[in-house]
Amino acid sequence: MSADLTAQRPGQAADGVDGANKADEAGAAISRRRALADPRRWPGWAQALGVYLGARAFSAVVLIVVARDQVANFWTPANPSYLQFTGLLWDAGWYRQIAETGYPAELPRGDDGLVQQNPWAFFPLFPYLVRGVMRLTGAEWHIVAPLVALALGALAAIVIRRLVERGAPRAVAARPGLPLAAVTLFAVFPTAVVMQVAYTESLAVLLVATTLLLVVERRYAWAAVAVLALGFTRAVALPMAAVVVVHALVRWRAARRGEDSLGVRDLVGLGVLGATAAISGVAWPLICGWVTGEPDGYLLTQGSWRGVREIVPFEPWGYVSRFWFGDAAPWVLIGGFGLLAACLLVPAAWRLGNELHVWSAAYPLYLAAAIEPGSSLARFLLLAFPLGAVTAGVVRGPTLARRLWLAAVVLLMLVLQVVWIDSMWRFTPPSGWPP
Repeated sequence: MSADLTAQRPGQAADGVDGANKADEAGAAISRRRALADPRRWPGWAQALGVYLGARAFSAVVLIVVARDQVANFWTPANPSYLQFTGLLWDAGWYRQIAETGYPAELPRGDDGLVQQNPWAFFPLFPYLVRGVMRLTGAEWHIVAPLVALALGALAAIVIRRLVERGAPRAVAARPGLPLAAVTLFAVFPTAVVMQVAYTESLAVLLVATTLLLVVERRYAWAAVAVLALGFTRAVALPMAAVVVVHALVRWRAARRGEDSLGVRDLVGLGVLGATAAISGVAWPLICGWVTGEPDGYLLTQGSWRGVREIVPFEPWGYVSRFWFGDAAPWVLIGGFGLLAACLLVPAAWRLGNELHVWSAAYPLYLAAAIEPGSSLARFLLLAFPLGAVTAGVVRGPTLARRLWLAAVVLLMLVLQVVWIDSMWRFTPPSGWPP
């Protein structure tokens, strides 16, 4: 009898172990399901991606509603589909032309001899990237381009979260949750809808954020690759040179104090990166001049979009502001630039890392010097995304106060986004339309 009982014990033990293992597996499965159901337990990159996609879903709904009232125009039929509305309208038509036919060998001129608007004003990396996907998939431009932009924007959101986490440790310590809050404000910015249309903003933001992150992590060779790509995406590579210079100076001073080491490899890497940023800032205008045979062809092309063709740094702010605000123009300009200065001087801004802080100052200054202010200005400001971290970090109080502040800013931005889409993205025909 005892031998029989003894013989049964191993089987009983095995059954017990199997039961325990099954219970453990069931418990682990339940934990995984709970983790998936609770965004607070997601990895940081997944949280950033979720916020971005949620914001883009909101924008998609607004775009679909607004498209219902869109009349037939140069680019789309009446009541266009979502992909037609996001893939063909406004500057998307220029990028489509570049993807399909490239750039003209000569600058087009009107009867008055002045250079007319032409594709050379638009940089090649995004349309050529889309062209590659079109060839792989066989799909048309208006299908591929918005989806590529959306995907690039998703990558940008993930990189921005990582950049704030790595590049602004003091700010993150002062305001827990800042990386995701910065992504949130970037994703709901009033003009963030262009992250899902056939424009270059999504690629430009991705490359700016990637370059800054690589500089923060001192991976200078890869940063040079990213900033070189940026130079063929948007005309914003020059202010990145200022970031590199300040980063190098800070490291040099720290090395003199014995707080850092600056070896030959670092010096070479920084030198190559700085030179690449400077070259990237002028490469496309030089290529335009070489291909067309007109050294100032890029500037002549840019001038065709301006009210005054002669391009003088900072000057357009004077005549544009007088056109819109009359005698009050000086006060409007002082107020606008004063607000920007305040954003850069508040404690939340100084808590940013040097790279994010310098970019937040150098990029708007570059915009002020290089552009004629107009409807595109709000879109250009997307690339100043570190200021979202400043906005979110202004309130350092209790958790409830931080959440209420963030919620208020998000709500305001979503309202402004609806206004922007309805008033700026939809084509409103002039009187007498059609001609």
